[in-house]
Amino acid sequence: MAGRARTLAQVYRHFGEADAARTSPLYARVALALGESEEALRAVEAAPARRRNPEAILAALHDLALAGRAPALAAAYAAADRDAAADAAIDTLVRMTDHVVAAATRRQPKPDETGRGAVLYPAVAEAARRAGAHAVGLIDVGCSAGLNLTVDRADIRYGNGQSLGDPSSPVRLSASVVGDRPLPTRAMPEVVARIGIDADPADVTDADDARWLRACVPPDRPERMAGLEAEMTLAAASPPLLLRGDAIELMPDAFARVPADALPVVTTTWALSRYPLDSRLRFLHRLDEAAADRPVAWVSAEGVGVAPAIPTLGDRRASGHSIIGLALFEGAALRAEAVGRCWSQGRLLAWLAES
Repeated sequence: MAGRARTLAQVYRHFGEADAARTSPLYARVALALGESEEALRAVEAAPARRRNPEAILAALHDLALAGRAPALAAAYAAADRDAAADAAIDTLVRMTDHVVAAATRRQPKPDETGRGAVLYPAVAEAARRAGAHAVGLIDVGCSAGLNLTVDRADIRYGNGQSLGDPSSPVRLSASVVGDRPLPTRAMPEVVARIGIDADPADVTDADDARWLRACVPPDRPERMAGLEAEMTLAAASPPLLLRGDAIELMPDAFARVPADALPVVTTTWALSRYPLDSRLRFLHRLDEAAADRPVAWVSAEGVGVAPAIPTLGDRRASGHSIIGLALFEGAALRAEAVGRCWSQGRLLAWLAES
């Protein structure tokens, strides 16, 4: 194989041995098989360079299986048969290269949004309390499918016995709590606007978009798929407004769509790391600009040092956890605080703020 193909083979081998090995044994086996097949690697090289990564190709293959266009692959995935899945994935990729490449090029792999409400709910409620707001408008940046925008309608249970949200909700989220400080238990005020901004948002009411969201979940993760189905159903019951494009440029439009008597609360969950520092500072400036007319809140869950203006508590970058930030902009004043730490995309958290 050429040097470039060897590099691609190494990418797939690393994904199989390191990334997928922790979360999806099925995908670990498939990725290793693709990386060992010269035919498969030649097919992958038909995609643009930025879409040759395992996440994009595996999602495109899964999308074909879910659409009924790759029955052998679908059967292997349903049976969780790793060897059969590996063989079927190579066969599908080689036979349907154009279709796989088209899907991988047209769509971006979607992150797992499920479960983030356990972090967002107490922080949004705390932002509303500090601003004295009786209604909020949620603006989720990097929203993907806007599943964070249903945070007020989920049933959230914590390992310390606390609960928040709607106990009758079909969406049930859970998180462990570390440390001695309890979470604030006040309810989130009425949500009067739900707005998502993303370069490639997924509309859960669109069959193709919904299938792509499912395709981004490994087939051997039924608990994740069940959580996604519940959250998509909840979101579809009252679909959010999705704005497509550059989030920083679209933020003024989003603010304008929040009623004047509601507190706009911008949320970012592991979204800002995709932006260079100058863009993150422009994001902060957009919040400051919007606060000239009314208070604006920003709730974040980002890696240490990623969210500008949010204190790092002396924690090291790449330390394995994230900071839960709460910033309140009122006129020329900015109050920014680290209200907690979280791990595993919000499934483990420590609340730090006085409530």
